[in-house]
Parts: sequence; structure tokens; C-alpha cells
Amino acid sequence: MLIAIIMIKIEVVSEEKKWSKKIKKIDFFFQSICKFFPKKYRFLNKKFSLTLLLSNNKNIKILNRKFRNKNKPTDILSFPFDNKIKNIKKLYLGDIVISYDFMDKPKSQNLSLFKEKVVKTFIHGFLHLLGFDHIKLKDYRKMLKEEQNIYQSVIKKIN
Repeated sequence: MLIAIIMIKIEVVSEEKKWSKKIKKIDFFFQSICKFFPKKYRFLNKKFSLTLLLSNNKNIKILNRKFRNKNKPTDILSFPFDNKIKNIKKLYLGDIVISYDFMDKPKSQNLSLFKEKVVKTFIHGFLHLLGFDHIKLKDYRKMLKEEQNIYQSVIKKIN
């Protein structure tokens, strides 16, 4: 399914059935997240797109081993598309993969906490697609600050 969000299009692909059982209208859920991003991340003069794969620990472990040489599952993987030209009107940002199993820990958490964790994780992956990283401490602090700003802008409007 393809979702138009302001000027961001997200193709949501789910390979884990538990996602749709936990969050109804999952495409609308992610559309809402981007809709409430702060203005500087809404890209009103450009058309951006990305792919979001909703996965599980088994499959994300395979991707993590193949692309990051880490033989373990993780909460999220981001694969930025190498965009050399910055002044174009249409831009493919890349791919984000999120593991349901990581989001559903602990299993006793309520739906609201689950959604909050998904929102934080999606924002984290989105920032990686934009070039943020957390390898160095100063970069980590900068990315964390951006994550918190976006999260505060989004969470009060979608909950």
C-alpha cells in the first residue's frame, strides 16, 4: 500500500501478521506520524518517499547479518539511499525495517506503550535516512535531540 503524507510517501510492507493485529489501520498510523513531524521535516517543496518493512526478529536477524555483519536481531535497521543530488524535487530516502518482537517487549505492555515505542523507533530510523548517525558522542547527542523534538511534536497528537 502507498500512503501520501504531506510530501512524503511511505510504502508499508508487512511480513509479520502480528503488526496488523496490534495496530489497526497501520498505514494510517505511520501516515499520522509523518503528518505531525515538525515543519522542517515535512519537505513541503519536495516529494520524498521511503519503504517501511514491518518485520520480526527472525527476518531482521537475517538482514542484520547480511548487511551489518551482526548475527543477532535488532529493533530497527535503516538503509539510506545514496542521494548525491540534493536539489531535486523527488527523492527516495531509503528503507526502514522494524522488528515487531522488539516493539512488543515486555509482552505485558499496553497498546499505548507499544505505539509510543513504535513511534520512537520509526523516528530514529527516519533520521538515519536523513544522514544522522550516533557513532560519535556529539553526533549521538545531536540525533537524540532531534528524535526528542520530533517525538514531542508527534506523540501528543496521535495518542
